[in-house]
Formats: sequence, C-alpha cells, structure tokens
Amino acid sequence: MTPERSWVGPSAGERLNLLSKAKSIAIVGASDKPSRASYFVATYLLSSSPYKVYFVNPVATEILGQPVYKSLADLPEAPDLVDVFRKHDDLPGVAQEAIDAGAKTLWLQLGSWNEEAAAIAENSGLSVVMDRCVKIEHARFHGGLHLAGFDTGVISSKRQVRA
Repeated sequence: MTPERSWVGPSAGERLNLLSKAKSIAIVGASDKPSRASYFVATYLLSSSPYKVYFVNPVATEILGQPVYKSLADLPEAPDLVDVFRKHDDLPGVAQEAIDAGAKTLWLQLGSWNEEAAAIAENSGLSVVMDRCVKIEHARFHGGLHLAGFDTGVISSKRQVRA
C-alpha cells in the first residue's frame, strides 16, 4: 500500500524559478548506460541547457566524456541543484548529503517520492521538488518538449533564443 501524500511541492512558476536560478546540477545516481533515465537526462542537460553538469556515481569513472565523482562531497563546487536517481530508501541519506554539500535544491526524479527526505532538506533550507523530471521541466519551460516528441501546444517557426 502506498502511503498518502501530504507534502505539497512548488508550483510551475516556482519550479521555473528554481531552474532559472541554478547554474550547476549534480546528477546523483548518474549512469553510463544509455538505457537509463539518468543518461537521457544527462545527454539533454549537456546539449540543451546552460548548466554545469556534474555526475555522481561511486563506481563509474566517466560519463559522456565527463568525470564522475564518488560523492557530492567530492564535487569541486557546491551544486545549486541535486537531481537524484536513487532508490527510495537511499533518499533521506542523499538529502543529508545535499545539505552537507551546500546545495540549494533537492530534486527527486519521476516516480521518486520520499516525505522524510523532503522534510530533512526543507528543514535545512533547501527547496524540494519530487516526482518531476528536470529534463521535462526544463524543456517545458524553454519550448523544447518538441525535441522528445511532446506537443507543446505552441506553433512557431522560430527556434528559442538562449541568453
């Protein structure tokens, strides 16, 4: 039985603000396997976003030509946003690691919902997003969902201008 969800996440405008303020994203649970969602998100972020992207995985050494860090503590800077691809039971620990690393936002991917992790992060001042995909949200806000075959409802021949 799935526990009832009582936590209320940020609105679309608030999520846009979080993504707009972020300069760096650390992908925890990044994979070098093209079949994994984290690989797809990483490919998108590297090619279609302005973010400095860091990969965190204790066993991989390189993903998409980028170095991989063993933990958030090993990153060369505090990430603005920590995008998490880890199993449910690991999420509270990752929330604490994000706090310790100086992150501003904890973002749990589609299908990830852990109110304990959210409470840990929020109690330390982090913003939290759960059960949302960074790639989908970024593309949605920046006119890029058509790249993945989604109908944005916008009809335009103009390509988005990036700052």
